[in-house]
Order: sequence, then C-alpha cells, then structure tokens
Amino acid sequence: MSIIWLEPEPVCFPDINLALDEPNGLLAAGGALTLPWLELAYSQGIFPWFEEDQPILWWSPDPRMVLHPGDMCISRSMAKLLRKNPFTVTLDKCFSAVIEGCSQSRGYSTGTWITAAMKKAYSALHNAGTAHSVEVWLGDELVGGLYGVAKGKVFFGESMFSRRDNASKVAFAFLTEQLNRWGFELIDCQVSSEHLFSLGAYEISRNKFRELIGRYTKAKTDNSSWQLDQDLPLTWMVKS
Repeated sequence: MSIIWLEPEPVCFPDINLALDEPNGLLAAGGALTLPWLELAYSQGIFPWFEEDQPILWWSPDPRMVLHPGDMCISRSMAKLLRKNPFTVTLDKCFSAVIEGCSQSRGYSTGTWITAAMKKAYSALHNAGTAHSVEVWLGDELVGGLYGVAKGKVFFGESMFSRRDNASKVAFAFLTEQLNRWGFELIDCQVSSEHLFSLGAYEISRNKFRELIGRYTKAKTDNSSWQLDQDLPLTWMVKS
C-alpha cells in the first residue's frame, strides 16, 4: 500500500482505519504543523512523528496504549521515593525548557524526532492553552519533566526526559494524580511498552480509542488553571 499524501489545504485527514499496520499505524504524510492541523489530529486520535530529513508523518497506532489516571500503579521503591520526594514539581512553569530537554539526544540515540519545527508547533499549542508541561526541580535545577496535549478529559502524552534518576517518573506520577483529581478519563500513551504495562496502562483497539476520545475530548474538566493543587493527595496503588 502507498502512503496517503496530504496537501497544506484543506485541513483534513483520511479515516484512521486506512493507517498501515506496519510500521505502527502510519496514516499519511504532508499537511502542515499548524494549530488547525494539530487540533484536528488530536481530536481524531492522530499525532505527528518524524525525523529531520523526513516529511511530516502522521500516525494512529492499533492497538493504542492508554491509562486511566486513577489506575496508576507504582513500585514500592517508587512509593518510598515519592513519600520522601526530594524534588519540587510544577506545571507550565517553563514549557520551552521541557520540550528542549525532551529533544536532546539520549545515550541510546544520536538523533531526535523533536525537530525545530516540532518545538515551534507545540510551543504555539502551549501558547494557545492546549499543550502543557510538567517540570521536576532539584533546588533551582530543572532535572526532568514531560509535555503533552490536553483536550477535554484526555491528556495525550508526547515525551519526557530525566537528568536525575526517576525524575521523569516523578513527573508522570504527579501528573496522573492531578489529572485524576480534575476528572480526566484517559491518558494516551500511544505505543505499548512493558514499563507502561507495569504502571497500569492497557491496550485498546484504534476504533475503541476513537470512540472514547470522541466522547471525552468534548467533556468539561474541573480545572480552572493548569497548576498543581497544594493539598494533592497521594493515592497511587502500590504493587505488592
């Protein structure tokens, strides 16, 4: 099967069931990294992912890995770290620094999919109030974090980074706790991994995912501002 090519106009995606099974739900190429394209993509269960020398590529995997915020499960060692919590966690304090941290090459990779174009696009989403960041601090140093897109009662996770052991895990733990308090129904984790399974995430079909986000992205949440509650309860389930 040949890949579907999108022109910059009109802003329109093909049906997600036309995505190729291999590699991993590739749906289309082209289009643009503008607010209308990104807003429509997330509302339909599609996200961009491509490298510097590639065109814009749009994906919709089947199955899809998701997590209900109230069902996160952590290890005993992580629970112990969170009780001590040497870190300070904030939301939306420095989105640009978080996406920059996520874009830096890892030890196992020489490249990054978070190109300059992606940084610009998601910074525009952040300025529009749709993309958000979690920051983890050790003193005045930013040591980890994550970012993603929030629509209605769904948080679409994009990327995370750590400069200290477990910093990104702390970011995710605090985010899920806050999302649960706000009444979020779903965290999109995109593609399966053993680590996500261990946290309580599970797989659903592409069509089930589309059904759920069709319902939840239109729902209203309880948050009036993107900030952590000061009395945030720590209620993660701990694995025995």
